[in-house]
Amino acid sequence: MSTTHTADAHGNGHGHGSDDHGHDHIHAQPTNFLRRYVFSEDHKVIGIQFLFSSLIFFVLGGLMAMAIRWQLAWPWSPMPILSQTLWANQGYRMPPEFYNKLFTMHGTVMIFFVIVPILSGAFGNYLIPLMIGARDMAFPKLNMFSYWAMPFSFVAILNSFVVEGGSAEAGWTSYPPLSSFLQSTVGSLSGQTWWLVGLLFAGISSLMGSINYITTIIMLRSPGMRMFRMPMTVWALFITALLQAFALPVLTSALVMQLLDRTIGTNFFSPANWVVGNGPEKVGGGQTILWQHLFWFYSHPAVYIMILPAMGMVSDIISTFSRKPLFGYKPMVFATAAIAGLGFIVWGHHMFQSGMNPALGATFMLSTMMIALPSAIKVFNWLGTMWGGRVQFTTAMLNAIAFVAMFIIGGLSGIFMAATPVDMHIHDTYFIVAHIHYVLFGGSTFGVFAAIYYWYPKMFGRLMDERLGKIHFLLSFIFFNGTFFLMHIVGMHGHPRRIADPLIYGYLNNAGITGMNKFMTYSAFALGLSQIIFAWNFFYSLVGGEKAGPNPWKANSLEWTTTSPPPYYNFETLPTVYHPAYEFSVPGAAADFLPQTEPMPADAPPLDPVMA
Repeated sequence: MSTTHTADAHGNGHGHGSDDHGHDHIHAQPTNFLRRYVFSEDHKVIGIQFLFSSLIFFVLGGLMAMAIRWQLAWPWSPMPILSQTLWANQGYRMPPEFYNKLFTMHGTVMIFFVIVPILSGAFGNYLIPLMIGARDMAFPKLNMFSYWAMPFSFVAILNSFVVEGGSAEAGWTSYPPLSSFLQSTVGSLSGQTWWLVGLLFAGISSLMGSINYITTIIMLRSPGMRMFRMPMTVWALFITALLQAFALPVLTSALVMQLLDRTIGTNFFSPANWVVGNGPEKVGGGQTILWQHLFWFYSHPAVYIMILPAMGMVSDIISTFSRKPLFGYKPMVFATAAIAGLGFIVWGHHMFQSGMNPALGATFMLSTMMIALPSAIKVFNWLGTMWGGRVQFTTAMLNAIAFVAMFIIGGLSGIFMAATPVDMHIHDTYFIVAHIHYVLFGGSTFGVFAAIYYWYPKMFGRLMDERLGKIHFLLSFIFFNGTFFLMHIVGMHGHPRRIADPLIYGYLNNAGITGMNKFMTYSAFALGLSQIIFAWNFFYSLVGGEKAGPNPWKANSLEWTTTSPPPYYNFETLPTVYHPAYEFSVPGAAADFLPQTEPMPADAPPLDPVMA
């Protein structure tokens, strides 16, 4: 926007300078509590609101995961606390329908209320204006509305637990006809309807956020902040916002269509002449497979919506703690764009079992495998960045390295599923569960932990305890692998997913499944308990952590040039950018880092012409 902009002595009132970009108004921070902390238009407050909301749902989703693991390890055994309160009249055993609700809501909560909002909502909101040198988002009110659409979603999802029949139980994929007929299951009553309403509001929130992100990044970059000078975090959030903007309307349309099927009797997804529970024959005439096409057209790109921001953040963290420029910056940008683009044309690999034409299946197989190429570029560039660097093993760096390792394992197992003949064998087994958790929990969550430990001092002005952080990382890494790696093996033995008692299948009785399920469950409980260390470190450090200062990691990007936490208007003077954010160990520089606001030393080697 502006080239020279200053705040008054207190940062209040209006300060602006004339330039070729427009005016830079600095507005006073609201003094009203509701406007300052609740209905705030400040991108930083909104980011923190998303952060805390997501962490609360992270606890809820984790508790549901513990209940799932208990049932798989000790099928039909009384479960502590829940059995006494919920199932006393059913022999203290978890009903199979409740198990269906658990895995449905666990997947829904973790994907739509934890991973997506914490990466895009929390860190996107907090970081984008700071990293491009802007005062706020392009549309602050729209930004506020994007958060306040989420509580409607939270209420709808939580309400589904207490309505007649309980919460949805058709899986997070909500495949019809199980999801579209009220008579299908107990959870097909109003719980499924509330599930659809909840996701509609979540989608509206994400769409408003993505429009804001795209506009802000295109229009509000500070002077000198060319596109190829932006940190990878901003690039990843920009490409993720484009993904959301193009993919979300498809899912939103599908959700509305399924809602209409359930509420006013349309037949978008109801087959012809359908009958449920010996009831009268209904006309129908819709296509159940149509839902799968529409759902996966969004939900496969959604995998990248959930992991691309983490890739960007990890890139910045690895470069900072390797004290080296990011290896292959532009190939990393192009690889991110390629992954996003390919993500739109591979949705069919989730439907190999749907009876599609084998020629079409081969097309989806090849296009899916092509994603390995840009993914490999990113992995090699992360390793290339660390190679020969002065690596600092901070907690953030350890989590970033774990992200890379887990992404490699998750990516390799993804190749198995992309191959049509292999997918026929492992489809709907625990191999798939292992893959998605290595990508979305091992990948995204270690990325989230890395981002929290890295940007916590900027958000709250204090450092989290490094010793507790490393203990938390070590326990999480060990018990995460203890929980999920064996799922590959039980999956190859044919252990089905989404079933309350795998031992009803005779072929699993002698395959060591029970022992492995118990081991995974012990590990899962230990993994859950490990997060108490994180929670203590997070909340105690808010008041008792060491004060951070503006740039505790000696990093280069713009957010580290302002105070911690930043003032309401972000920057006293809008920064001018002279080079990319990865100029570490520059010959002739006074220190081993060179903030983007400082010109290159006169005797430094010339930059790449595009990035100069």
